[in-house]
Amino acid sequence: MSDNLQKPFYVTTPIYYVNAAPHLGTAYCTILCDVQARFRRAKGEDVKFLTGLDEHGEKVQLAAEDHGMTPQEWCDSLAPAFHDIWETLEISNDDFIRTTEPRQVAAVQHLWNRMKDAGYIYKDSYDGWYCVHEETYYTETQVNKSDEEHHVEGQHLCPECQRPLQRVEEESWFFKLSAFQDRLLKLYDEHPDFVMPGFRMNEVRSFVESGLRDISVSRTSFDWGIPVPFDDGHVTYVWFDALLNYATAVGFGNPDMANEYARRWPAQYHVVGKDIIRFHCVIWPAMLMAIGEPLPEHVFAHGFLMVKNDQTGQGEKMSKSRGNAIAPADVIDLLGVEGYRYYFMTDCVPGEDGAISFSRMEQVYNADLANSWGNLVSRSLNMSAKYFDGKTPELPEGWADRDNPLRKIAQGIEERYASRMAVFDYVGAKDVVMELVHAANHYIEDSAPWTVAKDPARAGELEQIITNLLESIRICAHLFAPFMPQTSAEVLRRMSLEAEADTTDLSATCAWGGLVGGMPVTKGNALFPRLGGKK
Repeated sequence: MSDNLQKPFYVTTPIYYVNAAPHLGTAYCTILCDVQARFRRAKGEDVKFLTGLDEHGEKVQLAAEDHGMTPQEWCDSLAPAFHDIWETLEISNDDFIRTTEPRQVAAVQHLWNRMKDAGYIYKDSYDGWYCVHEETYYTETQVNKSDEEHHVEGQHLCPECQRPLQRVEEESWFFKLSAFQDRLLKLYDEHPDFVMPGFRMNEVRSFVESGLRDISVSRTSFDWGIPVPFDDGHVTYVWFDALLNYATAVGFGNPDMANEYARRWPAQYHVVGKDIIRFHCVIWPAMLMAIGEPLPEHVFAHGFLMVKNDQTGQGEKMSKSRGNAIAPADVIDLLGVEGYRYYFMTDCVPGEDGAISFSRMEQVYNADLANSWGNLVSRSLNMSAKYFDGKTPELPEGWADRDNPLRKIAQGIEERYASRMAVFDYVGAKDVVMELVHAANHYIEDSAPWTVAKDPARAGELEQIITNLLESIRICAHLFAPFMPQTSAEVLRRMSLEAEADTTDLSATCAWGGLVGGMPVTKGNALFPRLGGKK
């Protein structure tokens, strides 16, 4: 049994807006978390993996009106699309929160009361610029700079999305964000990995060092939001509501979940897009500081997915107007679900922008999955079935202690892999596994078992060769499982090792020597048929 069996691990995606269907970016972020959650479960940790929907705010209210629905009806109509795509993509979330749920309403109102008691909110009026799409306020300086860059006559444009800004004048409650500048900078100094990857910290630190302003956290110009409990007519500003979901899901403000909250909070990882790290790395920790709650351990910011222009070789932002928008279904049609997960997790470096293309997807799929991993499994299981009466070999005595090139690579493989997985270096983790896959394929060519099989005097040698190959496959199947859970489960099933699939002690499971001999082997169809025909 793993020493980590009772160690809690809490990972979250951002909650996604319901004003549009799930897209490649939301799927990418969610799979990033899913891979981490599956890895941590395999290590024996007690995982909670949260995702959900952000359903309040003016943007949602306007979208509902455009579709002739109430905001709640609009949210309810879109929520199934997220459930469906997560099920299709094999997302293993333990919870799915919607900000319109009673638990979120209760938690946000508890937050308001705690903030009031702590003295970090006050009432004033707001007069300035607001972007409905970004749900963000901007200063005159930011607006003037955006105007200089884009030169659109008669309009002020959002610095982020370049949509027209609204002039907002209304009474509002404000959060004293300015009071936390020094404490935030101290946080970054003492915990340099609070923001990951490290180069993202520079942006956050620079923003805070430039000076923090108090921020509006309530609205009166519309009513689609959580009411402020002590001031009728005010509803909660959407980010003040949305950020709290991470704590709500583990019991913040709920006396019946006090033990759960004490065990689960703070989260180990919030995984977010780089465009919202200021909210998560500045406003969110300041909110928690204000009410004396622990801070999350890490905020991991991933980059944007761009579409590679085959003519220029450069990445371009996806858009319908450019005709380069790619939907998750398009990729699933090409690669299948497991190929989809593998490609985005191992060819796009988490934390950096990634330029994707269908030609690159096909190249990675064929090279890594069809020609290497799938080919290794197919050839090895076929030979085991052919040479050993449809079974894995009866294990030669002392086989696991004999030196061979595969055993040498497999020694310490889980530790090398885990050190990369734990910090979201999925590309590095994949490379660790593929080293053994490539070595096993070379081992087949070098040892030529088909030739050895012709000589009865070399039966023991053949037994050792196939055993080494199957043991390598067994280990790789476990290490690939967070990326391709169904494929790994199928590989283990074909080796009659289904009982291993739900391991909670990955280190022990991946130690060389765990193969069970004399078990039925199923050859099966190709795990990853080549794309595009023979080349």
